[in-house]
Amino acid sequence: MSVNPQPVERDVPMPSPAPVPNRPSTPQGTPFRSLDDVGEALMSQRYVADSSLAMSIFLACGLPRPLLVEGEAGVGKTEIAKVLSTALGTRLIRLQCYEGIDVRQAVYEWNYSKQMLRIRSLEQHETLGEAAFESIFSPEFLIHRPLLQAIEAAQDRAPVLLIDEIDRADEEFEAFLLELLSDYQITIPELGTVRAEKAPIVILTSNRTREIHDALKRRCLYYWIPYPNIHKEARIVMVKLPGVPERLAWQVCAVVQDLRRMDLQKVPGIAETLDWTGALLMLGRDRLDMEVARDTLGVVLKMQEDVERVEQDLPDLLRNADAG
Repeated sequence: MSVNPQPVERDVPMPSPAPVPNRPSTPQGTPFRSLDDVGEALMSQRYVADSSLAMSIFLACGLPRPLLVEGEAGVGKTEIAKVLSTALGTRLIRLQCYEGIDVRQAVYEWNYSKQMLRIRSLEQHETLGEAAFESIFSPEFLIHRPLLQAIEAAQDRAPVLLIDEIDRADEEFEAFLLELLSDYQITIPELGTVRAEKAPIVILTSNRTREIHDALKRRCLYYWIPYPNIHKEARIVMVKLPGVPERLAWQVCAVVQDLRRMDLQKVPGIAETLDWTGALLMLGRDRLDMEVARDTLGVVLKMQEDVERVEQDLPDLLRNADAG
């Protein structure tokens, strides 16, 4: 861990404006040389990506800048970080956001139990002085949470840092991210500033349950993942589930596309499409008929009110799927 001590305050003449510090370099050993490299890396992990997403990833890795990915639940936002980590052969560090998360869960905290044991030991030896007090605020007593882990891991090989569902966190938590996402560094008052030698690849995801603050957005590149059209969704199914009958893939995707146009409480995402298709394959089906569709609705729909409504429209949904 590279630590810079806190600067000592002195009365000095006002200096001329300093140049903007250089951002950490692109991660060594993991850069993409071209857009084609990005597409091939994603496809190697069976992730079907548009050229615009490949461009966003290419720029995020090369600049380097964090990539904020928004979209509805289940469209493959989190999967981007996972496939990048696997494709690049580097570590994935995940911070799952939730309401009330703060610096202690996300960045670091002091191991108070260990500190108290050290203090009692020092008291017994009558060596409890200012120097001893300072010693308990050393890296030995620091508990490293995901954000600090990402900065330290990047000293050797840049990891992929996934900050998942940032919209679930409070607005106050976003302030903790500003220093990290601006300069890839974290300040620990008792120790100083920890700075990454190589910038981690940062992916933030949001389901857009609330608006992300402009200050955070300005530090990121942005990409929106919509629900796919039927052609792309069928391709995703056939790539993710090799050997699936093409007719079954198109039937399932056609029904799901119609479900998304209905006024449901919880609209199915791509994850539900894959789950439904996988369930039908497990049952040995090569087509979607009324009986199996009704019996497996709980795979694609997660609200009883939605199930009851769709059951009424199921004959029309299957007819449209067959006609398509």
